[in-house]
Amino acid sequence: MLGRGDAVVNTGGENVYPAEVEAALAEHPGVADCVVFGLPDERWGQAVAAAVELRLGATVTVEELQAHVGARLAGYKKPRHISIGTIERGATGKVRLPALRERADAERGPATR
Repeated sequence: MLGRGDAVVNTGGENVYPAEVEAALAEHPGVADCVVFGLPDERWGQAVAAAVELRLGATVTVEELQAHVGARLAGYKKPRHISIGTIERGATGKVRLPALRERADAERGPATR
């Protein structure tokens, strides 16, 4: 958790702490790993987004993951975008956040920026 203070997502004036959303996502039995971060959003300033890596053989939809988080946390903390795929890490195990942000931003398209 060290060094993640600057990762706080400010969406519509509310602070969302990535670790809290990650903990809610990690409770889902199909989730092997997850990272939560902010993406630029025209309306809210930032939107909560997540990259999720599923357990081998798991089939989970984005809607299911959003509902899972929504049942545990306030609605504004629920990720507006979830990218399902491999979570890229460097040799030291550190998440390659810029690559995840870029992938998520490309997936959501220009209409939601």
